[in-house]
Amino acid sequence: QVQLVESGGGLVQAGGSLSLSCAASERTFSSDRVSWFRQAPGKEREFVAAIRFWWSAGTTNYADAVKGRFTISTNNAKNTVYLQMNSLKPEDTAVYYCAAARYACSGYGCYGNSNEYDYWGQGTQVTVSS
Repeated sequence: QVQLVESGGGLVQAGGSLSLSCAASERTFSSDRVSWFRQAPGKEREFVAAIRFWWSAGTTNYADAVKGRFTISTNNAKNTVYLQMNSLKPEDTAVYYCAAARYACSGYGCYGNSNEYDYWGQGTQVTVSS
């Protein structure tokens, strides 16, 4: 059982930056990939970014809405995955969750499907004011 704990959320003005952390209870590379999702009030949970640890280790994927602004990275020695968020917009306001998948998934873009993940953190709130 992998336990994930997010931190780093908060309130920031539009154009600002935040860095989120996702600390895992065991080796992050025991999972195929770790991803960030977010959920805004009244909306469905959506994919933000993913990083792989097995096949194609180091490969990252991003949602179109965050490409060029967000960066996912990892420190395996610390069992931690990060999400650096720059040029934040009010529409980035949401609860951000990290999730881990034990196994690789099949199908184009399957990393963006929340059903493909086995473990979830409790979430951290990010609020971007205009």
